Amino acid sequence: MNRTTGLVLGMVMIFAVTVAILLTVMPGPHKPTDYLVIGCVATLLCLLLLFVVLINTPKHSPKPSHDQTEPRP
Repeated sequence: MNRTTGLVLGMVMIFAVTVAILLTVMPGPHKPTDYLVIGCVATLLCLLLLFVVLINTPKHSPKPSHDQTEPRP
């Protein structure tokens, strides 16, 4: 699985789980503002997940070519 695919699937899963939990926790009947708050909280958690994953992933440095590794005369 590709890194981007895994990240997208993880974000979709977090979003769906957050929405499902908040729909059961918030008392009904739900108003349009309740759905707005649920969507905002789920989006916030997805963006936090993306931020944490991208910050904690080490950068891959390009491999030095043969020309760059030779000593200078």
